[in-house]
Amino acid sequence: MDILLFLVLFSLGLVGSFFSGLLGIGGAIINYPLLLFVPDWLGVARFPTQEVASISMFQVFFSSFAGVLAFRKKSGKNTSLIHKGLVKDMGGSILVASLLGGFISKYMSSEGINLIYGVLAVVAVFLMLLKNKGTEENAEEIAYNRMIAILAAFAVGLVSGIVGAGGAFILIPIMLTVLKIPTRVTIASSLAIVFISAIGGVLGKLTAGHIPLMPTVFTVLGSILGAPIGSLLSARINVKWLRYGLIALISLTAVKIWADLLQV
Repeated sequence: MDILLFLVLFSLGLVGSFFSGLLGIGGAIINYPLLLFVPDWLGVARFPTQEVASISMFQVFFSSFAGVLAFRKKSGKNTSLIHKGLVKDMGGSILVASLLGGFISKYMSSEGINLIYGVLAVVAVFLMLLKNKGTEENAEEIAYNRMIAILAAFAVGLVSGIVGAGGAFILIPIMLTVLKIPTRVTIASSLAIVFISAIGGVLGKLTAGHIPLMPTVFTVLGSILGAPIGSLLSARINVKWLRYGLIALISLTAVKIWADLLQV
């Protein structure tokens, strides 16, 4: 086993899953570009886009699962931040779509996958800059438009399945600005929805192939540790700063991805 490759991929998985738990994202929004560029820069490995998408999807699966467990443990039975109805509506739709997207990715070029990722990142930044009119009410008291939630989840699942992401980096802005879901409920519920999305995405990637076994294992090992740490810290940080942190994270990723695309 190449110890340097293990350390690099373990660290990338740890970083991505930490933000997964902290900001309610699956981690792929940061892990995708890191896996694409960092191993190559360090000279330890060079992964094609198809393989990066597969590793990212498996990382999202495990980090979101760990994040959900941490949030459920932290929340009492009467004060759970996870909205069950929202998870059911959006989770079922995104599961089917991400499975389809993961399969479709088999027939797409690397440039096409990166282009979709770059567009998603820009859209996410735009949505996050819109003012959130949601309140910090209890999860079970929240009302939302079910049809919009289901259709939005399907669209997000389709494109996120292609790029190997759980879709939280676009799903969260939709939940905040369109469905008017409170920030903390959005973060907790999105982890559950992203986990369901990752199930479909993983199944899609398994049918499409392009899965490097050991690099995936190394990244997943780091993912298992990072999400619980991030979710514990999220409860101690002001909601406003959580939102700003997510905007900054997505913006940096969008700049990097588009800079790379324009050089092609």
